[in-house]
Amino acid sequence: MNNYLIGVDLGTNGLKVALIDLKGNVVCESYEETTITSKKVGLMEQDPDHFYRGTLKSISKVVEGAEIDTGAVLAVGIDGQMGGIVGIDGEYNPVTHYDSALDTRSQEYSALLKKRFEEIIFEHSSGSWSHAAKILWWKHEMDEVYKRICKFITIAPYVAGKMVGLKGDEAYIDFTSLFCSGMCEIKKLTWSHKICKLLRIDTDKLPIIVEPWRVIGKIDTKNSALCGLKEGTPVVAGAGDQPAGFLGAGIIKPGMAIDVAGSTSVFSVCADDVIPDSLNKRICYMNAVIPDLYYALTFVNGGGIALRWFRDQFTPRQIQKAEEKGKNLYALLDDEIVSLEPGSGSLIFIPHLGGRACPNEPEIRGAWIGLNWGHKGLHLYKAILESIAYDHACTLKLFTRQFPSIKVESVRVTGGGAKSTVWNQIKADVLNIPYVRLERDGFAILGSSLIAGYGVGVFQDLKKTAQAIVQEAGMIYPDNKKHVQYQRFVNDYETAITQLKPVFCSLSMGTRTRS
Repeated sequence: MNNYLIGVDLGTNGLKVALIDLKGNVVCESYEETTITSKKVGLMEQDPDHFYRGTLKSISKVVEGAEIDTGAVLAVGIDGQMGGIVGIDGEYNPVTHYDSALDTRSQEYSALLKKRFEEIIFEHSSGSWSHAAKILWWKHEMDEVYKRICKFITIAPYVAGKMVGLKGDEAYIDFTSLFCSGMCEIKKLTWSHKICKLLRIDTDKLPIIVEPWRVIGKIDTKNSALCGLKEGTPVVAGAGDQPAGFLGAGIIKPGMAIDVAGSTSVFSVCADDVIPDSLNKRICYMNAVIPDLYYALTFVNGGGIALRWFRDQFTPRQIQKAEEKGKNLYALLDDEIVSLEPGSGSLIFIPHLGGRACPNEPEIRGAWIGLNWGHKGLHLYKAILESIAYDHACTLKLFTRQFPSIKVESVRVTGGGAKSTVWNQIKADVLNIPYVRLERDGFAILGSSLIAGYGVGVFQDLKKTAQAIVQEAGMIYPDNKKHVQYQRFVNDYETAITQLKPVFCSLSMGTRTRS
């Protein structure tokens, strides 16, 4: 009898479930959209039980669709978005909505943390302080609700805990998801009592910290009936969606790099140590699933969404043309920009339409710089693609300074943007490093299933297992001549952001005044 694992990926816009065999092949999968309620600007609420019910429903679909003996499912692993939290009571019921990273009500507290505590957070946690800001918001703005909260947890532990019947005092967070807390000791894998004391955060409302592969319980009778899995099926703690995806993409040793070309543009290099970026506050660190490995990373918040924004606002002619040809619009745009010279006619785009995330400078937004009469829409589009590459190049330069002994020899690219050969070529040229496409997608779900398998002893070595399953599909090599041409634009990109910061600050003050 064949055996299987189930991976679950809880994303912002939808949740995915896949039944995966022990060789990493997807046997059956399901996708369900999630609902985001926006009552006004800045308020983005999601129902945590929608994720729970949707997970059970989707598991039932894949089990039925695969027509397998449910006893052949050895374990379940769940990953989820990392920047949000949900408050639960002692019975593991939600007291709050899922307060996602998209909800900006805690922005005032985030600004306060940056102003007063950024140095110590970077020294100890080396990551985002999203959770800390949100907890402070609930504490000070929703006092009566706050008093009812037993623990604050992320969305994956909420769903996993509900599936196995945990109680509030058993709530947990896996150590990879500490990245967004702003309250941890990243190398010790503990809560930082020093930071919590300074921030006046109640540590008794923080969950226990566990390994991603720890079996946190087994499917109970109620959930077995709802999802179709056999009662007693183990469920592991799981991981954050990014570290699960990095594991699934085989980023398992120092020097391996990954470019996640998704809605958020992420660039990360695996390292064997944490060297806080105390000077620039640009590079953050995230614990890998594999102990004693870390991902040094930066990200452009909404980097991929900028392409969709451009499509919707500036390309009516190309949309019609693509429809007439029966061709994907982005593929059509790629064909039309391939002949443009590096630098898009000396045009620089600042891609931070949602506010700059690394470093935390939300007042810095988007702009095209250098526009002249000769520029056409295609120049504007290519400048967007190049801007993400420029941002990645700045990250790589900082990483190389911090880890001079670690050499990055190639970059693995995932996400929807990985399909664009033109964009991969631009990035390879700018960074002067080969870009590598992989044979599959769905890396977070694969990573979660690997974690589940490791948790129940199916796999003995996560590194070797990931390395064996993930195969490279092809490599795009850099053009040295274009790399040389691009260097001044990378420098111009950095200079533009620095020099225009006072302008962006002034504009943001005007925006706040009008709102």
